[in-house]
Amino acid sequence: MAPGPVLRVLAFRPARQVLTASRQCAQRPFANGRQYAAATNTPNKLPTAPKGETNGPNTHQQEHVSEEAAKMAEITGGKGPDIDGQGTPVQDILKQDPEALKNAPQIVKDEMKKNSAVSAASGTKTGTRSFSTMARRLQTEVSPSASVADVDPAILSSMTLNSSETALTAGHKFPLPTLPLGPQANKDTRYDPVVQLVTNLIMREGKKATAQRNMSVILTHLRTASAPTYSRARSLLPGAPPASHLPLHPILYLTLAIDSVAPLLRIRNQRGAAGGGVALQIPVPLGLRQRRRIAFNWILDAASKRVNRGSGRDGFATRVAEEIVAVVEGRSGVWEKRAAVHRLATTARSNLTFGARRR
Repeated sequence: MAPGPVLRVLAFRPARQVLTASRQCAQRPFANGRQYAAATNTPNKLPTAPKGETNGPNTHQQEHVSEEAAKMAEITGGKGPDIDGQGTPVQDILKQDPEALKNAPQIVKDEMKKNSAVSAASGTKTGTRSFSTMARRLQTEVSPSASVADVDPAILSSMTLNSSETALTAGHKFPLPTLPLGPQANKDTRYDPVVQLVTNLIMREGKKATAQRNMSVILTHLRTASAPTYSRARSLLPGAPPASHLPLHPILYLTLAIDSVAPLLRIRNQRGAAGGGVALQIPVPLGLRQRRRIAFNWILDAASKRVNRGSGRDGFATRVAEEIVAVVEGRSGVWEKRAAVHRLATTARSNLTFGARRR
């Protein structure tokens, strides 16, 4: 057996690096980082500006925007904002409060005396406005024994109006509604009956909010779609508006489609009435709500057989809206269901006297 090669491992160590301070760090004194360190030891001594700087902190602050505008107007020769005359003068406030006037600074008292002397000499009243900056007194602050002459004319009309409203709505904060209430004032009848019925029919698993959103998508599709084309073979209800008017009234659009295909009656199977256990078919008239419910269930069945032409959660509502448009245009298979029920009822109309024969 031949001996294998001998492996030798050599350790390579990098050269030792000597860390030297840079020129910038060497020239920078560490005392500059704490320029106020000496001042903290002496509490009575205020901090001073660093060497080479003549201004200390907070010496040159940014001027207010009004002060800048006033200086710019002074340079350009225009009229800037009145900085000194803004707000209510303190002299007017002190005139109304004698107690505060006693404790006011002497310079303010001297200025008030000077202004009063100037106004007395010139005959003009300084520091007045054409309007009052005081808040209007409330009605409750006016004493009941005060006469009409003592009341401010500005609040006299509002006092009369408030008194008349109080007499009409005694015990109520706001005026009472006018009776009788409108048809949409009640929360249970604020929606159209057809819209409310269709919303309940398309609701699944008690999700009313989802059904309302789908109902909104259906009405939006009917409103934004092009005007339908009426079919001569499938006549709608008498008195139907022109086709161009339907997109302007989507609820009328929906109601017209449902009522046009709604059956007038249904077939009830009476077991054993024909003898030998054979059921007898008896036509039964339907009410308005029953007719609409059956018609829209037919529309839902036809819409479920349609193919989605897009993606998203609005696919079901879009298919229902397209089926409603097909009903108005006479292209839907719901018309055949309605015709079949009416033909069967016409054939079984002789069975309407079944109850009378049994008596």
